[in-house]
Amino acid sequence: MRLLKIFIISFFGFMALVVMNAHANQDDLFKLMKSGGHILMIRHAYAPGSGDPGNFKIGDCTTQRNLNDSGRSQARAIGDWLRSKGIKDAKVYSSQWCRCLETATLLGLGPVAELPALNSFYGRPQNREPNIKALRSFIATLPADGELVIFVTHFENILEITGEGISPGEGVVLKIKEGGAFDVLGVLSFQL
Repeated sequence: MRLLKIFIISFFGFMALVVMNAHANQDDLFKLMKSGGHILMIRHAYAPGSGDPGNFKIGDCTTQRNLNDSGRSQARAIGDWLRSKGIKDAKVYSSQWCRCLETATLLGLGPVAELPALNSFYGRPQNREPNIKALRSFIATLPADGELVIFVTHFENILEITGEGISPGEGVVLKIKEGGAFDVLGVLSFQL
């Protein structure tokens, strides 16, 4: 019984440190992102609902689930908040889904390039492996000391690459390593 109490106290003490460090790491993550060789994977801003309609077509926003006014405000606020932390521009890549392209554009951190490897595979299991393989290959082309790269993508893509399940408008920071590898450094919950 005594060992169980020690374990429980130790466990909760450790968890308190983890939570405190998670908050402290936010500023460290910003410093790291400005130092070169990092990727910020952002889940698109708030778009009500889940998935897409059956008549979904890339390039036709009328067939897709899109950002609403709250999502647009959230995307602008994320860009403003990043700029307030000293991130003025980045190489910005987006899924071809309208909600991602609009989020990426509203960040206002640079021109947006479509990257099909960032496309959703939710409800399209046949696209999972090709998308993830293509995204890992793209990451392998990025320099380990280059400028910040921002990927605007979807929940399942971020979860598959980083192991982190995040909410709309949150981000995960990766450190690019030589040879195409990367480390997951932490989750950014933007203070909007």
